[in-house]
Amino acid sequence: MLRALRAIIAAVILGGTCTAAVAQWWLDVPPGNIPRTPSGEPDLTAPAPRTADGRPDLSGIWEPIKTYSTNLSADLVAPAEVPFQPWAKALADERATGSQSRNDPPAQCLPQGVPRLAGAPAPWKIVQTPGLTVIVYEAFNLWRQVFTDGRRLAEKVNPSWLGYSTGRWDGDTWVVDTRGFNGKTWLDQVGKPSTEQLHVIERYRRVDFGHLELEVTIDDPGAYTAPWTVKQRANLMVDGELLEFVCNENNRDLAHLPGGD
Repeated sequence: MLRALRAIIAAVILGGTCTAAVAQWWLDVPPGNIPRTPSGEPDLTAPAPRTADGRPDLSGIWEPIKTYSTNLSADLVAPAEVPFQPWAKALADERATGSQSRNDPPAQCLPQGVPRLAGAPAPWKIVQTPGLTVIVYEAFNLWRQVFTDGRRLAEKVNPSWLGYSTGRWDGDTWVVDTRGFNGKTWLDQVGKPSTEQLHVIERYRRVDFGHLELEVTIDDPGAYTAPWTVKQRANLMVDGELLEFVCNENNRDLAHLPGGD
């Protein structure tokens, strides 16, 4: 995967091995509060940890089991399950040929957007605190704030790439509502469009210590005739940290991609 490739490249440059390069990044790392099996291995099937108020603690570094940034609807039974409006279907079909690859925002070092970031082939870290949860993405060094202190989004906001997020608990499921998008993001690499009417609902559930389930609903009446939902999964990364991932408009491959003016 991309993460491993970057580590290998760094190891070659340093003249060492991938393991040595990673092992020498941090020293004296505390073992952390990780449940162990009798053999000493991390017990990823142990019960999920909980916060002082009894809620599941989602904190940790999570790595997607499957890359959904390429095709968000990859696990749907048929492409017809995505309820495109005619114009959106035509645009998505045109983009899917690869003829507009240069116009994909990440190709120009612009944010991948929500929910595409969660399905990127790179891990992300959840830092859960009372009133505010922060999600830090290795991909492009992006971050989100999810407010859980009861605030509401105003009717008129400055449109943004990642939107504005509020969270609430539905039993043991953390529900995140995000609105206020700028309509410029592709939902995935094959080009599913979005508009400023996009509303993303994410439902996070920590099944046990080492496994997270994420259900994502796309509600964008500007591009789709009805809301549609996909499911994703992620595993806890217990032996690593996020790496620096910098783009900043320095993609030298851009000139070789089709599309653009």
